[in-house]
Amino acid sequence: MNDILQYKGYFATVHFSGDDEVFCGKILGINDLVSFEGTTVRELKKSFQEAVDDYLETCKELKKEPDKGYKGSFNVRIPADLHREAANYSAIKNMSLNDFVRFAIDFTLRKSTDPPKNIRTLGMLLAILLPALMSGFFYVIGDNRVCVFLQINK
Repeated sequence: MNDILQYKGYFATVHFSGDDEVFCGKILGINDLVSFEGTTVRELKKSFQEAVDDYLETCKELKKEPDKGYKGSFNVRIPADLHREAANYSAIKNMSLNDFVRFAIDFTLRKSTDPPKNIRTLGMLLAILLPALMSGFFYVIGDNRVCVFLQINK
C-alpha cells in the first residue's frame, strides 16, 4: 500500500483516523504546514489537489518561496561497524566517504524502479546499501525480493 499522493511535483503523506473516520494528509517539502482531509479516497485526492493549488496561490500573492530549501548536507546515524566498513571501502576505492554515500543514494534514486517499501528512513536505507556495496554487489530489497542486482568490480 502506498500512503503517498503526488500532484504538480508535490508529495503528501496520508493516514486514516479510525476515531474520526477520515483520511488526513500533510504536504511534504514545503515551508509551511498544510494539511487536508477527506472521508473518501476521491475526496482526499481532491482535497490534496486543492490544498496544493491554494498553497501555491497564497505563496505567489505573498511573494514567498513555497518549496523547502535543502542545504545539501545532513547527518546519518549508522552502526559504528558499518561506518568503519564504509570508510575503509571508500578509501580502497580512492573516494571520499561523502562521495561513496552520494553514489549509493544517487544510484538508488536513479536506477531503482521500485524503491524499498520496508525502509522508513535514510539511515535504514544506507544500512542496507552500504553492506551490499561492501560485498561487491549492489541490490535493492523490496517486498522481500531482489529488485535490482548489479555487480560492482572490486
